[in-house]
Amino acid sequence: MQASEWQGRVGQKWAAEWRRTDRSFGGLTDHLVARATSRPVKCMLDIGCGAGELSIALARALPDAQIRGIDISDELVDVARERAANLPNTHFEIADAGAWPGDGFTPDLLISRHGVMFFPEPVQAFAHLSRIAAPNARLIFSCFRDMSQNDWASGITRFLPEGMVEEPAAMVPGPFAFADRDAVSAMLTRAGWLDVAFEPVNYAYVAGEGDDPVEDALGYFLQIGPAARAAAQLQHAQRAAFIQQLREFLVQHRDGQMVALDAAAWIVSARTGDAPK
Repeated sequence: MQASEWQGRVGQKWAAEWRRTDRSFGGLTDHLVARATSRPVKCMLDIGCGAGELSIALARALPDAQIRGIDISDELVDVARERAANLPNTHFEIADAGAWPGDGFTPDLLISRHGVMFFPEPVQAFAHLSRIAAPNARLIFSCFRDMSQNDWASGITRFLPEGMVEEPAAMVPGPFAFADRDAVSAMLTRAGWLDVAFEPVNYAYVAGEGDDPVEDALGYFLQIGPAARAAAQLQHAQRAAFIQQLREFLVQHRDGQMVALDAAAWIVSARTGDAPK
């Protein structure tokens, strides 16, 4: 996935679907907030902040901290600004984290909820982030583990014709670019980060809720996720067959007024050195 897509069609869809995307990542947000608030924070940078959920949660948990969120999608930044209008310690701007100058903002916490797997040159991007961070600053980000461990992705794409979804590859921008622990560790080390650590986290990916959670989840997956674009390209009969198989799959994962699928992520942490840059 290219950066230009986040600045266009993909960014527009995620901005329109922010309520459902926040819901699907809600369990992961709780883990990130717990780790972020385990130590004092003065200045926090939210990388690839999207519609702002993580920044907003941390602004409320850390009212004395300055929270800055950056994203390359102007549509998503507009949503984040609107949602955080009553939080004076937040600021959102359109920027590429791999080249953001900082403008005197020196974060002692750099955090991201699945916003870092789309860097075209991750070593350069993380090296830049290390340079603009404070001494001994913390880096905390989440990323998906292997696609096979994420039923919300592997369970859905199997209903598509063979070859319509590319097999994820390490360090190739996309949702599973950082699934390979060894590759990510080597990349961060090359970028100058220290004490790289990984914690596996499993959580419920809530895809649908309400009186008809199956149809809610179905509508969501036809807009967002690895199958959405491929499904849109299917001819009428194939598309109808795919939708029916997906609906039956989602019925199997319904629990009352909720459809939840297994999701598996890494929470990756690291730090900068003690000496000023």
